Amino acid sequence: MPYLRFKGFPEVFLEELTPKVVEEFAGIVQIPKEIVKIEGLPYQIITNTPLSVEILMFQRSQEIHDAIAASIHDILSEHGYRNVHIFFVILQRNLYYKEGRPLE
Repeated sequence: MPYLRFKGFPEVFLEELTPKVVEEFAGIVQIPKEIVKIEGLPYQIITNTPLSVEILMFQRSQEIHDAIAASIHDILSEHGYRNVHIFFVILQRNLYYKEGRPLE
């Protein structure tokens, strides 16, 4: 935890990108790199659907969320992916369960 879900990106590209994303994300949020989860989600386009990065995490300050989004945007832009939608799904500790028990 947290989870960064890249939707619609080539698997090989994500494997190359992962070390840099994990390093920058962990640095911004100030968490151990080992707990950052990266997932590649394949999808079938039904309507005009953009590539996206969905970030599931606990609430941080707006400045931290902004820095995360800017960092991911910059990394993706360096590789030609400029129009990617980046959004957060904010989790609540009392609704996040490990071994059947909430974190708080």
